[in-house]
This record gives sequence, C-alpha cells and structure tokens, in this order.
Amino acid sequence: MKFIEFFSIAIRSLLSNKLRSALTMLGMIIGVGAVIVLMSVGAGLQNYITSTFEEMGSNLLFVTPANPD
Repeated sequence: MKFIEFFSIAIRSLLSNKLRSALTMLGMIIGVGAVIVLMSVGAGLQNYITSTFEEMGSNLLFVTPANPD
C-alpha cells in the first residue's frame, strides 16, 4: 500500500467515527496540557526554592527541637 492509501483510510476512519475521534483528541490535548502545566509548576517551584536558599546565605545553621512523642 502507498502512503496515499494509508492517508485515505485514516481520513475515512476519522470521518466515520466523529465522536470517538473528537473524544480521543480531547483526551490527548488534556493529557499533554496537564503534563506541560505540571512540569512548569515544578520548574517554577524549584527556581523559587533555590533562590530562597541562596538569599539566606551559606553561613546559617538552623537547629530545631525534636518532637517528643
């Protein structure tokens, strides 16, 4: 089979199952969008935490008491 035949079969399949195709595309869009948002939030938090520690300086030592249970 040639590429044109594969393309024709794919288009016919998409047009005959419109709802399934639309729901599949919607799911893929939501999934990719969620991954992008989570990666962006993670990178932003990492930068924020890193800059916060850099602002404190390297000559500080915090001692906190243990929780006596």
